[in-house]
Amino acid sequence: MKNKLRTLSILLLFTLLFLPTGSAQAQGPGPGNGQVMFGTNMTIESDDTYNGDLVLFGGNVTIEKDATLNGDLVVIGGRLESNGDLDGDVVVVGGQIKLDESAVVAGDVVTIGGQLQRAEGARIEGEVVNNAAPTIDIPNGRVPSDVQPPKVEFNVNPFWTAAGIFYRALIVAALAMLVVVFLRPQMEYVGEAIVRQPVMSGGVGLLAVIGGPVAILVVTLILIVTIILIPVAALVVVVGALAIALAWLFGVIALGYEVGERFTQSINQTWAPVFTAGFGTFLVMLVGGAIGEIPCIGWLLTTLVGLVAVGAVAITRFGAKPAQGPALTVSTPPADPGQVPPAS
Repeated sequence: MKNKLRTLSILLLFTLLFLPTGSAQAQGPGPGNGQVMFGTNMTIESDDTYNGDLVLFGGNVTIEKDATLNGDLVVIGGRLESNGDLDGDVVVVGGQIKLDESAVVAGDVVTIGGQLQRAEGARIEGEVVNNAAPTIDIPNGRVPSDVQPPKVEFNVNPFWTAAGIFYRALIVAALAMLVVVFLRPQMEYVGEAIVRQPVMSGGVGLLAVIGGPVAILVVTLILIVTIILIPVAALVVVVGALAIALAWLFGVIALGYEVGERFTQSINQTWAPVFTAGFGTFLVMLVGGAIGEIPCIGWLLTTLVGLVAVGAVAITRFGAKPAQGPALTVSTPPADPGQVPPAS
């Protein structure tokens, strides 16, 4: 039961990443339901209280003595130093937690790719998960000689799974920020194909994924017939596989750019294309990775999205030209027969 509650609490904290509940410019403690902050430092001074959950990207959180944070805390790529009270769960990804002698954490403390430094006197009332890895417990440390060892089933550690999804999302988001600088028009063409022609894109993507390897195999067999062209055959295989992988990556980044555009429009803000592409791609990869963990159907949903991405890249020739398709038309109501149109 403790493991289940711990897993649910961490998943709850990561859902805060999707909530634009705070301003990136907020600098001090205050009341509220929660904040998501980017690239800034947060200090809760002595005798002050911060009410609400807090998610901080690329910054440090300092909780001074006799200060209180009433809520859950997620620090990504930063550092937490506390000598006060934390009334909630704490998750630090790729950073460090330092708890001084007067620090109190009422919930769980989890580090993913980080470190926990705990002074004597610091209290953690929940569970501590410090870069935990899956373990197999064997009674008495050995298997009795007269007992046949049972089949061991390896269970996936949810924290390592979440960390893997998160880091993959960060890597692809960073690539998206680089790609949009040089290939923004091409990304827009591919994104438009995904939005306007998802069925056609999916069909072309299916043909590319299935027919591409078959064509590569045929060409490879033909080249292998002549021994001298075996290196060329190997090169064809490598180039074909690389082309499909790049098409998937470029299509996912284009989809992320579209998601980022719609997100900024929904909150009535205008971001630079670099941040729009990075944030949107991060969301696509994060949500896609989470969906992929759903048993039985998760792989199917992510595969369909991947096929649409590959197909959109194919029909636009890697964004070199806009997709050819029916133009979007706006229907107009029929004219009232009782009205006579004005003479031209």
